[in-house]
Amino acid sequence: MGTVWTRPLRNALLAGAGIVALGVGGAAAQVESIAVLTPEQGTDYGWNQQGVDAARTVAENMGLEFIAAEGLGYGDIRPTLRELAAEGVDLMIAHASGYNTAAPEIAQETGVPVAIVDTPEAVEAGLIADYTLSGHEGAYLAGAMAAMMSRTGTLGIVVSGEPPSWNSQSAGFALGARDTDEDVELIYAVIGPAAYADAAGGRRVTESVIAAGADIVFGQGNGSTFGMLQAVETTPAVDGEQAWFIDVIGDKSEIDTGYLLSSVVWDLVPVYSAMVEDLNDGTFGTVGYAIGLADDSVRLLQTEYIPEDVWNSVMEMREQIVSGEIEVPAIFDAQEVRALMTSVEANE
Repeated sequence: MGTVWTRPLRNALLAGAGIVALGVGGAAAQVESIAVLTPEQGTDYGWNQQGVDAARTVAENMGLEFIAAEGLGYGDIRPTLRELAAEGVDLMIAHASGYNTAAPEIAQETGVPVAIVDTPEAVEAGLIADYTLSGHEGAYLAGAMAAMMSRTGTLGIVVSGEPPSWNSQSAGFALGARDTDEDVELIYAVIGPAAYADAAGGRRVTESVIAAGADIVFGQGNGSTFGMLQAVETTPAVDGEQAWFIDVIGDKSEIDTGYLLSSVVWDLVPVYSAMVEDLNDGTFGTVGYAIGLADDSVRLLQTEYIPEDVWNSVMEMREQIVSGEIEVPAIFDAQEVRALMTSVEANE
């Protein structure tokens, strides 16, 4: 028989492991608790924070207990998964592509359902669901906007790796830019194969992209985006003019000093809500999840730096995408993405 923890002791032990538990009154008919596991702290205004914040919101909305296991890194998370399973968590959301091997293994071992990213072939009815999401429609709008606003005719795309979600957005950005200006130059730079938290690398690579002529940089990287933004803030683009940064997933406006042009913002609340509902009705692991412009689960951040005429043109494109007049393909393959670029710099 395993050790039984009272709630105060259990919460103290989880907190010591970097896990925060939040009890909320009430409970769903079947699912009573969810946990989200992230490699970095949920304070990056991006991938990690969106995952934690969205799961917390779903728990509050649905009356579930919520556990956030943050800052787990990119190593072996099996012990944390086993601990959460032993505590009776009903759904474990493994919010990192690096967790898509360990999480299914522990689901098989414990019988506790898991949600993973970037591995749709691993789904199993009732046990394993995948949410390989794509913000490519929003990235298309960002690319079109960047092409309209670029002074140099050269745009940069800097990524911390090439997971499917990043690839589809890189491709969407490139397609939007090229459809707006067929002569635009696209410099594509990869910090490393899994450099998600490498802020120093993000800064170094972004500086080189700006030095090569890019005056607007589209950056994807979790913690590494802080280094990208620092590079944009400190590296003049052309003739002393500033460069601009376009972020993804979150909104860094509150820490911006005048260089954040926009962001392709994601909202994961509908996705996680659907997962809980699917567990409750027995369809978990048999249906897919999507985000997009139509329901604003993907949207382009409007800032004061975007001219009104440019914004209006981009919003017209948004309506054309929603109506189907403009079709934006989701391209997940890294080699197909690289083929869209003018030049590629990969630190592999």
